[in-house]
Amino acid sequence: MATFTGPGANLGQHLRDGFLLGVEHAGGRLGGLETRVIVSDDQLKPDIARQEVDKLLTRDKVHFVVGVVFSNVLMAIYKPVIESGAFLISANAGPSPIAGALCSERFFSTSWQNDQTHAVMGKYAQDKGFTRVFLLAPNYQAGKDALNGFKRYYKGTIVDEIYTPLGAVDFSAEIAKIQALKPQAVYAFMPGGSGIALIKQYAQAGLNKQVPFLSAFTVDDTSLPAVGALADGMVSASQWAVDLKNPANERFVSAFRARFGYVPSYFAAQAYDAAQLVDAGIKATGGRLDDKAALRDALRRAQFPSVRGQWKLNTNHFPVSDFYLVTPGTLGDGTRAMVHKELVFADYADENAKDCPMRW
Repeated sequence: MATFTGPGANLGQHLRDGFLLGVEHAGGRLGGLETRVIVSDDQLKPDIARQEVDKLLTRDKVHFVVGVVFSNVLMAIYKPVIESGAFLISANAGPSPIAGALCSERFFSTSWQNDQTHAVMGKYAQDKGFTRVFLLAPNYQAGKDALNGFKRYYKGTIVDEIYTPLGAVDFSAEIAKIQALKPQAVYAFMPGGSGIALIKQYAQAGLNKQVPFLSAFTVDDTSLPAVGALADGMVSASQWAVDLKNPANERFVSAFRARFGYVPSYFAAQAYDAAQLVDAGIKATGGRLDDKAALRDALRRAQFPSVRGQWKLNTNHFPVSDFYLVTPGTLGDGTRAMVHKELVFADYADENAKDCPMRW
């Protein structure tokens, strides 16, 4: 399940293609079992997502629901999936409640907890000495998690903190505020088509030459083809990059580009790892999908060649990962992509795990 309609549609495409490649690399049979992949569009509407997931659970009787780009969608389907007995694998959204008190033995993530990547950028802004920063994010769970994560390490002055409607594409009012307040930097979380619109309007106003634009999930491999050189010099963060040097990642990137004809993003990488996690978990149980406890334990202890270079789960079933600064660059064949610049956090475990009652 992912978003294939509206400003977030390209993110859903990356998620779907990454997962399908993972299934292909498993020989089309996850865990050695006959595998049917059903693609469902949540349309970035929680009510539609609940309807779609009900069909998947009752009509199709799926064993796994995988994907989910946006946190409001994940929160909407979380309880129905968990209570059904199916396993829910998020390949992107990582809302803080699910990482903490609402954690479940039937939920796993192959991405990150929402706060983490933004905390990396908060540390970067603090280390760079920016004393006045303007914050911008969509008004939903992930947007709130994002700015809270940034503020975990950034201790300077927040000149303004703006939450826009989810899916917004007109940022004229926000840009006018930035011009009036004259911050030393802007920090934005604006995924999908919203991010593309923001980057273009920011540059059209001449701000990209005046005020450093820091972001996460905004300047990335999904937006870079659309914004091109406008993103040059903009800094972001990620737990993955296309140029990470490990055999699994090199195989993934090469195969993905050959199969789909474009550069994969972290959305695709996370979904590819989701397929690997499911494959490893099923294999470890000998294909016994009806033994939920055994499958849970197998998913917890699964080992596979992750594209991020390591695979380790925290007690709340979110990955423990290295996090990097990333910036637009050029690959060996001249292709533009986000490349990693430096390691910021090694083996970074999210802080919400302390509120999760699971211990294993």
